[in-house]
Amino acid sequence: MAPKKGVISQSVKDVIQMLVDDDLVLKDKIGTSVYFWSLPSCASNQLRTAYNKLESDLTSSKKRYNELLEQRENLKSGRDQSDGREAALEQLKTTELEYKKLKDELASNAGNDPAAREAMKNAINVAHSAANRWTDNIFTLQQWCSTTFPQAKAQLEHLYKEAGVTEDFDYLQ
Repeated sequence: MAPKKGVISQSVKDVIQMLVDDDLVLKDKIGTSVYFWSLPSCASNQLRTAYNKLESDLTSSKKRYNELLEQRENLKSGRDQSDGREAALEQLKTTELEYKKLKDELASNAGNDPAAREAMKNAINVAHSAANRWTDNIFTLQQWCSTTFPQAKAQLEHLYKEAGVTEDFDYLQ
């Protein structure tokens, strides 16, 4: 019927699918046909359910708000301004400053930590071994290139110099 009236059938399908997605129209497949319908009682039931849910949410929110107000008043009563409270707050500030100072001092002395020094020594040994291993690899590569390409000796020497492998290149001691 839609094509006879000049309406694109795909737009009708899209609109119906949007209505189904919004629960404004119900859909059911019976046999090979798909039927769509909307009853006034369904819409009123959906509105009633949504209204009841919002009412219960509002009631619980008001209850929570009153509980928080009561809790605030209870906390205020325990924080009366007194000499003891002010002294405790001052001592708290002093203790926090001392803690920060000690933490900074600990951070500055972290380099003197024996475990950190031992870890650094181990890392140095690993780096030293790795550097010597790579030096050995470079010398092996040089030897292979020299034996495989003896006619390109001058070109290989130039390549080594460009790569930073000079005459004084040697293992770490």
